[in-house]
Amino acid sequence: MPDYAIGDVQGCYDPLQRLLDRIDFNEKEDRLWFVGDLVNRGPQSLAVLRFIKNLPLTPRITLGNHDLHLLASLFAERTLRNQDDTLIEILNADDGEELGHWLRKQSILYHDPGLKVVICHAGIAPAWDLALAKACAQELEAVLAGDNFRSFLMHMYGNQPDHWSAELTGIERLRVITNYFTRMRFCDKQGNLVLTYKGTLADAPANLMPWYEVPNRKKINADIVFGHWAALEGLSPDPTIFAIDTGCLWGGDLTALRLQDRQRISVPGYGRLTRS
Repeated sequence: MPDYAIGDVQGCYDPLQRLLDRIDFNEKEDRLWFVGDLVNRGPQSLAVLRFIKNLPLTPRITLGNHDLHLLASLFAERTLRNQDDTLIEILNADDGEELGHWLRKQSILYHDPGLKVVICHAGIAPAWDLALAKACAQELEAVLAGDNFRSFLMHMYGNQPDHWSAELTGIERLRVITNYFTRMRFCDKQGNLVLTYKGTLADAPANLMPWYEVPNRKKINADIVFGHWAALEGLSPDPTIFAIDTGCLWGGDLTALRLQDRQRISVPGYGRLTRS
């Protein structure tokens, strides 16, 4: 029974089906893992959610920032302000809230000791070892699955605090945990989140670096598989770091990583189907 981790789908239902055909997916024997951002920006987010929810073998899903944005739109009256949002079909669907309740009970981080792998959406805070990362993920998962999830969704947005401290409490603690797991790309050399820089890796200021290159980053005794950062094009200089968001929505590929042997399998995403 192979396990496949799949990069950011973002509502790209047709490429997802082509990828599953490519890997000869057996829905009763093969397990799918998703690194988050199942929805938004692509044209078929509702179809993606319905398909994944109804898989016979329960998939392992970690939530991304677009998934949380959907939950805030469904349950906390968050307005769809970005013209590129494509969530309205879910908001208007008869089963939209049912899908939302299913989605909010998914994971933030998943660790499989047997496969020696950890998956999450954006990465793991440089200050966290695996035990602390799992504990922080469980805190956030409990809030999302609990009775007060609407209050959290109303207050989760914001860039502060920008660094981890065990002394943080309440919404500030939950917000920084959320941002590390779902929004992080660049940090400074102290491991502080830098969410305001939106440029490329090549043009980044000298004091910024990818989260996985922060000096003295706590080592994780497992390979880290993450999405969120299409501009990396699936590349990382660290053999224990696997970036699998390869920009399906932006003219790149949709990628699966077979976890038993770390083999990548990709199919063209939107914008590449007519290319030679």
